Amino acid sequence: MSSKTEVRPVRVANCSGYHGDPAYEMYRQATLGDVDFITGDYLAEVNLANNAQAYHARKHPGYEETAWEGIQQTIDVIARKRIRVVINGGALNPKGLAEKVETLVSEKKLNLRVAYLSGDDMHSQLGPNMPSAKEQLLHLDADNHSVVPADLTYSFLENNNGKPVPMVSAHAYLGARGIVDGLRRGADIIICGRVADASPVIAAAWFWHDWKETDYDRIAGSLIAGHLIECSAYITGANFAGFDKYPLDDLVAPGFPIAEIASDGSCIITKHPNTQGFVNIDTVRCQFLYELQGTNYLNSDVNAFIGDVRVEDTGNDRVRVSGIRGSPPPPTTKLAVFYPAGYEAEILLNATGYATAQKWDLLEKQIRHFLPPDVLNSLSTLEFQRVGTPAPNPISQLDSTTYLRIFVASLSEQSVAAVSGAMKDVSLKHFSEINFIDGSTKISSFSTGHPSRYEALRPRENYDPQEVKQFIGPTKDIRLGDVALARSGDKGANLNFGIFVLDARHWEWLQSFMTRSRMRWLLGNDWSDSFFIERVEFPHIHAVHFVIYGILGRGVSSSSRLDGFGKGFADYIRDKVISFPAELL
Repeated sequence: MSSKTEVRPVRVANCSGYHGDPAYEMYRQATLGDVDFITGDYLAEVNLANNAQAYHARKHPGYEETAWEGIQQTIDVIARKRIRVVINGGALNPKGLAEKVETLVSEKKLNLRVAYLSGDDMHSQLGPNMPSAKEQLLHLDADNHSVVPADLTYSFLENNNGKPVPMVSAHAYLGARGIVDGLRRGADIIICGRVADASPVIAAAWFWHDWKETDYDRIAGSLIAGHLIECSAYITGANFAGFDKYPLDDLVAPGFPIAEIASDGSCIITKHPNTQGFVNIDTVRCQFLYELQGTNYLNSDVNAFIGDVRVEDTGNDRVRVSGIRGSPPPPTTKLAVFYPAGYEAEILLNATGYATAQKWDLLEKQIRHFLPPDVLNSLSTLEFQRVGTPAPNPISQLDSTTYLRIFVASLSEQSVAAVSGAMKDVSLKHFSEINFIDGSTKISSFSTGHPSRYEALRPRENYDPQEVKQFIGPTKDIRLGDVALARSGDKGANLNFGIFVLDARHWEWLQSFMTRSRMRWLLGNDWSDSFFIERVEFPHIHAVHFVIYGILGRGVSSSSRLDGFGKGFADYIRDKVISFPAELL
């Protein structure tokens, strides 16, 4: 494909945002309208970690089953409509999935070429064991001297009965260049492992428009297009802070998104007509702010500066995104390393009404009393988290019911089990009421090389407004969510939170109100002096963005927080009551 013959925007349809998205979404994206590419993101740290040990024990195929099912359902349409497919559903075993797809293609006698991308698996270079010193494998935030990693970040250095801690898997986040090479060699379906979430979308646009690897502005634009559609329905109405202003029946099964990426890297986000959900500047702004790390968005192919992003409606379910600039990529890429860090469990109990706080006080004292000292000393985490507050003068028992979540972690399975066992010792000694909630034979390989140029990373921006706008006059108590939408998520141990106002007249107020000290205040009892806050602004979309380092502990499946992925944080902050200038209402 060359830009000399193909000058129109390339239509890239996303069919998956994680391994649980239904396989039939690939078929829907292929049949509900015309698209040039179908891409799919099936991976997250949590399912890679869950499947790695089973794969090595030959109890899991290594690839994502929904990716295989989607291809089976859609292969005839792909061949008939000449749709190219690039997915990372190969996960731990892209070769295995590619071989199954090639067998299917051969059986059906379809004119399709299948390829797979390798190179992300770094276990043989870095394993078989975890390092014995921090310096041997630098943490992602190691260069940020303002950040103090959580105590358990380096738990693999702890005593393991004198034995090294085994490394389960290690996968680098690859860019798009290898996929582009495969497309240029004639591949119709490319199965990837751990490429970065947006890499398949970047590759589609890069190939279609025949960009050079130094077309950084264009590649950066396609990186943000990929960022916007990689989470499937998150940009068409799902996980949308403003959902309550729309008919709920239109949000039951939102259609999946499409990015129309132009030759300059700008894009229009849309979806197939007559599907549920919607695309507007608010859904796009919410998804844009999701999982950012400041005003630079990093990929193995490009460093995208996103501080001047612009978002504008161009029609029904059509939003244009532009203003992205690019520069050479950094000389490093992200690496996800998994190791057996012990055992975790949670116990969920509920209590009703009167003296609930004292009930939980008593239960915590009882459990700590009945746990032997050696068990208590072997627990890396033992938390008693109180969830909810009984309604005053409740009109039903459910209104008066709250929960206690006991979270426990340890290197010892027996110690974790002992906490559950302590509940038996409490037994009939409990407070006044308690409730439990139980193919082809020939494979050709090609090296795709490395970027021709790198640029070292600079410190990320972090600032409060230079001038604070003072609003003098009466105020009214409202919830922050009455005037602002938001999106939050996780990146390892860190939580990211972006918030924007719906009315442009409110931008100066938000800019002045949402400072780093204000965020600490809004966190209330959740704040710890071990956390660190970064703040930046996106003035063209009236947004402020924060990264709160360390709040998620070790992150992903090792976080003890109830909201371990940080997705509920945005609406928690939006629910806060604030004093808002009455003149702006």
